[in-house]
Amino acid sequence: MPERYGALVLMGSGETSPTMVEVHRGVVRRLGNAPRAILLDTPYAFQENAADISARARRYFAGSVGLDVVAAEEIGTADWVFSGPGSPTYALGRWTATAVGADLRARVRARDGATVLASAAACTAGVATVPVYEIYKAGAEPHWREGLDLLGALGLRVAVIPHYDNAEGGTHDTRYCYLGERRLARMERELPQDAAVLGIDEHTAVLIDLSSEGVEVLGRGGLTVRRPGEQTFMGAGSTTTLAELRGLVAGERPAPGTTAPSPAPGQATPEPVTPEPVTLDPVTLGPVTLGEVTRTCVARFDAALAEHDQAAATQAVLDLEAEIVKWSADLEEDEGGVGQAREALRHLIVRLGRLADTRDPRDRIAPLVEPLLALRGRLRDQGAFDTADAVRAALTAGGVSVSDVPGGHRWTCPPAHR
Repeated sequence: MPERYGALVLMGSGETSPTMVEVHRGVVRRLGNAPRAILLDTPYAFQENAADISARARRYFAGSVGLDVVAAEEIGTADWVFSGPGSPTYALGRWTATAVGADLRARVRARDGATVLASAAACTAGVATVPVYEIYKAGAEPHWREGLDLLGALGLRVAVIPHYDNAEGGTHDTRYCYLGERRLARMERELPQDAAVLGIDEHTAVLIDLSSEGVEVLGRGGLTVRRPGEQTFMGAGSTTTLAELRGLVAGERPAPGTTAPSPAPGQATPEPVTPEPVTLDPVTLGPVTLGEVTRTCVARFDAALAEHDQAAATQAVLDLEAEIVKWSADLEEDEGGVGQAREALRHLIVRLGRLADTRDPRDRIAPLVEPLLALRGRLRDQGAFDTADAVRAALTAGGVSVSDVPGGHRWTCPPAHR
């Protein structure tokens, strides 16, 4: 019987968004028909809405990936294991107190089965973990917690930091999983000397094929290997190998397409290693967060109104509604998520409704017709009948029929104007 496909996938965010669908599909396809799929809900299990979050995740994987997922912590025989957002430290506490942590390490060490960790769960994969809730939300002093060190089995001494390029703070620095540069620089000094930071941008996946040892960066952003005083960035579409990645972490060699300091005098330049590419369906990305999609639809709506193109404006509204449905399963809802998108949708619908004037056509054109008829009456009173007739002729040409009646006038507009 052939060995089961082995992969470790780390995601910076967007794990249940449309942007990661093809990444999930590519991994699942390699597992054969009807793989046994497990959802580890531990990172968010303490939340009151944990059951709802799990249900949304299951709907996402069933509808978008074609994968039947069961929430459980018995992962020994699972072909595919997934865990995502929540609290890294809560997950660590549960996983180290049970067999889950050891089972996850065993999967990676045996290079057996697909293990997909995103956001908070990805934080736990290294030798050290960012306690993001405690630092960012509760004001604890910057510090590390001991991680599961799943990557240690692959020879990588790293601290994994998802949400690496986060920009939600606006006026304050929320990069590096909400730590910012000041706190991360301080915490780097507390890492083991042979360890580096592995930063994964939002809506980005790092796929490690555990059989071929090929590594691929997929999605919107990139992967950053950060050491004191230096860092190497590999953008989406980059491929490398575990050997190259180990060299980067150790500060020994650059990855393909990156630069590194020249070797010391008398030191040989390391021979490049040609990576074995990891083949997945290409991920075509335009706007990749719901916030970006919403802004794009609003801009299309505004442009359509400027061109008096009601059909295009309506289509922008319909497209935004369709995107909200697609993103409804997203667990993290970055940039305000579905709530803000729905507010924008309601605002566009109100603006579209203002264009639909339901008044009687006669009421709409009366402010134009009545002053002209009043002018015609004054011209007739002054004996300027030729000019008065010209005003009447102009109204007739515009579709307004004027009849003189005792005591004044009467006017009508044909059905085409109604």
